[in-house]
Order: sequence, then structure tokens, then C-alpha cells
Amino acid sequence: MNDNRCREPGRMSRSRWAQGHLRDQHAHSKPASPSISVVVCAYTEERWHDIAAAIESCHEQSTPPLETIVVVDHNPALLQRLRSTVQGIVAIENHEAQGLSGARNSGIHTARGEVVAFLDDDAIADPDWLERLGRGYADPSVIGVGGAVAPLWPTDRPRAFPAEFDWVVGCTYRGMPETTSPVRNMIGANMSLRRDLFAEIGGFRTGIGRIGKRPLGCEETELCIRARQRWPEATILFEPSARVRHRVTPERIRWSYFRARCYAEGLSKVMVASHTGSRDGLASERTYALRALPLGVLRGVRDTLTLGDLAGIARAGAIVAGLGITIVGYAAGRWSTRKDGGGT
Repeated sequence: MNDNRCREPGRMSRSRWAQGHLRDQHAHSKPASPSISVVVCAYTEERWHDIAAAIESCHEQSTPPLETIVVVDHNPALLQRLRSTVQGIVAIENHEAQGLSGARNSGIHTARGEVVAFLDDDAIADPDWLERLGRGYADPSVIGVGGAVAPLWPTDRPRAFPAEFDWVVGCTYRGMPETTSPVRNMIGANMSLRRDLFAEIGGFRTGIGRIGKRPLGCEETELCIRARQRWPEATILFEPSARVRHRVTPERIRWSYFRARCYAEGLSKVMVASHTGSRDGLASERTYALRALPLGVLRGVRDTLTLGDLAGIARAGAIVAGLGITIVGYAAGRWSTRKDGGGT
């Protein structure tokens, strides 16, 4: 699978980037806030109003971005519409393979900021989003900062939808840290990374992640793990106060999507583990499955028994079903990989 390197750098030692960056940062007693390029990836005109709202939220930041880059994934009509009607952006086409990974890599190629922040085309950033992300980079050991993703439900939150599975709709889920904390990886709808690290480790891998509406994911997980394997002393930070709101469409609260997304997550984890190793690729998932999910089941049952909340037992059942479907997807992915002569 292609490594998708975003630059053509000379090979550096494993720690040269980190050592050089630490040295440069320590030369200043009060590091200035980094310049930030925002990359928004879009693929369909069906999301036109969402895309416009995402762009507007970037323009309304208390700390303005250096530039807002909108990458269009192989859709000439959408690209032309953006270029002809939307001011204050850099609209470019995805020059790599179709899909979210290629689009993000095209944005990285164009970005000039010290930090590249990624915002989904159906997400709206809070006005202090970039300001709060940027604060994390005052620590020179921090190579990436991600924030919280809150769901914008089409109506009220479905009572039977467990908070432990909000990742199904691309949002922060119960079990993640509630305060500023180091994490293994960030959520793709709200993440940022120092731009110069891409010259060393390459960009997002194609073959992992979404192409159009296909519900695969984990391309940001693989990249974050790859970065931490290269620089074990570096930190990826979760800053919950750097918040965006992610639109949840009606079809994404249906059981059919829940089932498909969980199964696809299992497939995606196989691909991540095949590149990063099972130990790093599945470490957070083991903790989540062994701690957060059992607590969620108990919480749902308790809500039914003590509060008379009948949706509680439905939430508990959804947790069990979601975990089971994800495991089935993982097993199917492993079987397919072994059949094709690969392995993890």
C-alpha cells in the first residue's frame, strides 16, 4: 500500500525532527501561537449548505487561520461552484486517489501554516476553536492537538443511542478523557498536526478511510500511531474545550447505519493493525472494550431498573450488539487478509 509521502525530504534520523523542534522552541521563553492552515475536504454538492457553514465558521475564528483550504474530491462541478461563489478560501482538487486520505494529503501539499487543522465538511467550529487548538503547541513536545466533536442531531438525541458509540456518527464518545490529556489518536472531524512532521512520516494512507459514503475509517488513527512510533517522546493532545459540532443526518441514526458502521470499523482496525502492529493498533480498543463498554451496559440496565427508563435496556443492548458486530467485522477482515496471503 502506498505511503503517500507529502514531500520529498531527505531521510532524517528517527529523532532529528523532534530534537530540532524542541531546540528551536526552547530558544523562546514564550512560544508564539503557530500559524494554522485549515483543510476542509468535500466531495458532493448535496452538502453545499453544510460546506458553506463549515467555511463560515473558519472565517469567524477569534484566532484567524492563515488560510482555509477546501479540497474537492474528484468533483469538478463542486470545485467550480466553490471557486466562483465563495470568497476567502483556496479551493483545490484532490490530486491523489479518490477518498478522504487523498484529499487530506492534497490539502497538506498546499498548506503553508506551521500547523494543519482538519475540519469535516459537515462540521461547524466554535469561534475559539483554533485559539484553543493553538495553545496546545506551546509545549514543544506536542505534535498534534485534537478537540471534542459534539453531535448535531436531526431532532432530539435518540434515547436508545448509547453515548459509548457516538464514534459511529463521528463524534466524541463516552470513555474518552474529559480533561486535557494525552491520547493515542484524534478524531478526524477535529484534529491538527504540525505540518513539518508530514515531510518525515508521509501523509494519510490510501486504502484506509472513507471514499464517498463508504463507512470505513481509522486513517487518522494509523497516521497518529505512525507518528508516535517515529517519535515516542512526542505527545498527541486531546483538548476538549476546542469544540466543533458535527451534523448527524437522519440516515445515520438508523439501525442499518449503526450496523454497517460497526462492521466497517472492525475491517478498518485490521488495516490499521497490519501497518502499525496489533499492540499499538488495538491498545485503546482493548481498554475501551474492557472498561467503558461494560460500564455502559451496567449503566443502561441500572437506568431501567432504578429509574424506569425503558430506553436504558435498549442502550445496553445496542452496546452489546455494536461490540459484537465490530468483532465480526474484525474477524472477517483478518480472515480475508490471511486468505490473500497477508497478516497482522
